[in-house]
Amino acid sequence: MHLTANKIWVSIRDYVFIVLGIFLYAFGFSAFIFPEKVVIGGLAGFGTLIYFITEMLFGKGVPVAVTQYVTNLLLLAMAFKGVGRQFVIRTIFGATVISLFIGVLTPLFPEPLVAQQTFMNVIIGGILCGVGIGMVFVHNGSTGGTDIIAAMVSKSSNTSIGRTMLYCDMCIISSSFLIFHNVDKVVYGFIVLVITAYLADMVIDTNRQAVQFTIFSRHWERIADAISHEANRGCTVINGTGWYTKHEVKMLLVMCRKIESVTIFRIVKSIDEDAFITQSNVNGVYGKGFDKIKIKEARRRASEKKNAEAAEITADSPVNDTAL
Repeated sequence: MHLTANKIWVSIRDYVFIVLGIFLYAFGFSAFIFPEKVVIGGLAGFGTLIYFITEMLFGKGVPVAVTQYVTNLLLLAMAFKGVGRQFVIRTIFGATVISLFIGVLTPLFPEPLVAQQTFMNVIIGGILCGVGIGMVFVHNGSTGGTDIIAAMVSKSSNTSIGRTMLYCDMCIISSSFLIFHNVDKVVYGFIVLVITAYLADMVIDTNRQAVQFTIFSRHWERIADAISHEANRGCTVINGTGWYTKHEVKMLLVMCRKIESVTIFRIVKSIDEDAFITQSNVNGVYGKGFDKIKIKEARRRASEKKNAEAAEITADSPVNDTAL
């Protein structure tokens, strides 16, 4: 029951942060980028293209939120069998929320918040979009768009998801030249793309960063118990010998998130002021309490099958006497 309640709390927390991240993205786009008539990547950029094209042809543009939502649903319908049910459910939620936010916020900002400062608006909008997308990805969310196209392509080819998304975004941004015939708009679109990608990666990497503590103390048992109960982190006890004193010592090895490092320091110093501590940054900590290694089961099985077939062929093949 405790585990079930904990899972529910984690899910609720994830969805809260997903909604917050989507709001930041929608606000950055609606208040800073869209009023400058800058086309960015993703379905928000595609919706911007459709808006200005229909505005030129009919005098009134199709709202970005409508184009974005309809296109997301069409892409999900085409990709349903290939990407899996869980991905579709998360994407429908994200696509619905982002379309609602953009639909509400876009009419509220007919002019950019920073008047006559296009470059500043592009920078601020890109920062907000990047931080928002990063928060969504950290909490296992998805806003759809080029993510769906990339997932579809990765199922049938060796092209990476990141590369596919980059190609799609570059095509969308470059297409704005055909509407505005203005190189500046294209350049601003690529600036937003770079800033958004950089900030999203920074948010994701910061959340996943871990640190490794090596602790030497005479009170190692108390410290280990305190870290286990107060910080909810495990400790590994390693036997060692202090070569200067020639005495046996116990060394604690602790892995934790970077944001938890202050807690570890406080625990150690509250028990032993003279404890010797080293801290080092660690990337890629996987296992219980940290990140999971994500390996596609189908690819793993295909690889195992291929290796098994190769082994059978090798075993059945006649010995080449000339090689001996």
